[in-house]
Amino acid sequence: MHASSSPSSRSRLLSIFGGSAGNLVEWYDWYVYAAFALYFAPVFFPKEDATAQLLSAGAIFAIGFLMRPVGAWAMGVYADRKGRKAGLTASILMMSGGSMLIAFTPTYETIGVGAPILLVLARLIQGLSVGGEYGASATYLSEMAGSERRGFWSSFQYVTLIMGQLIALAVLLILQQVMSEAALESWGWRIPFVIGGMLALIVLVLRRRLMETENYTRAAARADAPQSGLFTLIRQHPMQAILVIALTAGGTLAFYTYTTYMQKYLVNSAGFSRVTASTIMAGALFLFMLAQPLFGALSDRIGRRPLMIGFGLAGLFGTVPLFRALETTHDPMTAFMLVMAALIAVSGYTSINAVVKAELFPAHIRALGVALPYAIANALFGGSAEYVALQLKDWGIESAFYWYVSGMTGLSLIVYVMMSETRLTSLIDRD
Repeated sequence: MHASSSPSSRSRLLSIFGGSAGNLVEWYDWYVYAAFALYFAPVFFPKEDATAQLLSAGAIFAIGFLMRPVGAWAMGVYADRKGRKAGLTASILMMSGGSMLIAFTPTYETIGVGAPILLVLARLIQGLSVGGEYGASATYLSEMAGSERRGFWSSFQYVTLIMGQLIALAVLLILQQVMSEAALESWGWRIPFVIGGMLALIVLVLRRRLMETENYTRAAARADAPQSGLFTLIRQHPMQAILVIALTAGGTLAFYTYTTYMQKYLVNSAGFSRVTASTIMAGALFLFMLAQPLFGALSDRIGRRPLMIGFGLAGLFGTVPLFRALETTHDPMTAFMLVMAALIAVSGYTSINAVVKAELFPAHIRALGVALPYAIANALFGGSAEYVALQLKDWGIESAFYWYVSGMTGLSLIVYVMMSETRLTSLIDRD
C-alpha cells in the first residue's frame, strides 16, 4: 500500500507534527478575535449597549467566514496544482498579515469609521487564509497518515485547532490576571494579535521544510490527470461536494456554538463573570482537545459513521435541555460539566470530519473538494452561529437559537445515517 510504505514512520510523524504546528498558529490567530471580542468591541464601534457592540463584532466575525469559500476555492486549487506544502505556506503568510493589521489598527475615536473598515479588511484576509488552510491541512494530514491509523492521525487537525483556541484563552486568562480591566480594554487586547502575527512568521520557516505527500507527487506526475478547478469539481464530483456541505452543516454549527459563542453566552446570558466564563471554557476545551485522538482512534476500529451518528443523536435530543440547564445554573462546576458534555458529543464530528471528507475525493482535486464545500457550510452555519444567537437574544427570543442548533444537527443526522462508510471506500488508498 503506497500510503503506508513511504515515507518512513519517523518522517511521517515529523511531517504530521510540522503540519499540525502550523495549523495551531492559524487557528490561534483566528480565535483570538473571538476570545478578546468582549474587550475590543467598544474600541472599534460607537458607544452602545454591550449586546449591540458584541453584535457588531460578531457580524464581522461572520464576514470573515464569507471569505472562506473564496479562500477555499483559490487555495484549494493552488494546493492541488502546486502541492500541499505550497498551500500551507501561503495560508500562514496571509494569517500573519491579518493579525498584524488588527493589532495596529487605531480606535474608532481616533479614525472614526476607518477603524471598523480596517477590522473588516483584516478579517477578510484571515478568512481567505483559513479557507485555504482547512483543505490543505486536512488533505496533508490524511495523506501523510497510514491507512490503519488515518482516523487517529487526522484527528490532530482538530487537536491543533482546539489548542489554538485554548492558547488564545490562556493568553486571555494571563492578561486578565496581570492587567486591569481598563488597560485590557484600552490597549492590552492588542498583545495577543502581535503574538499571533510573530508566531505565524516562525511557522512559515517550519512549513517551508515540510515533505510533500506521496499522493500529490504521484497525481502530479500523471499526464492524464484532470486539473483541479471549480468546473472539474462540479462536473465530476457533484454528489461528494453536496455530501460534504450536508454532513458539515450541523457539525460546524454545533462546534462554533459550544466553543466560540459559549464563552459569550456564559457572560451575556448565564450571568457568569468574564474571568469565570474564560476559566470554564479553558478547562472544557483542554479536555475536548484530549478527546480528539481517542475518538479518531475509535473510528479506525468501528468506522466513521457510528461516531457521527452518535453526535447527531446527542445534538438532536440534547441541545435544548442543555441550554435550559445553563440558563438556570449559577454554579461554575455545573456549567463546566454541561459544556463538557456538549463538547464530548461534538467530538463524534470534529475528530473525524477532516478524514471523512478527504476519503471522498481523488488526489488531483482532494484539497479543493475538501475545502470549498466545507467553507460554504461554514459560512452559512458556522460563522453565522454567534451572530444568529445574539440577534435572537436581542429580539427577545433567545431560546429559538437552541431549537435552531437542534434542528440543523437533526438534518445532518439524516445524512450520517444514509451515507456510506468512508473508512471502507477511501479513495486515498487508491491514489
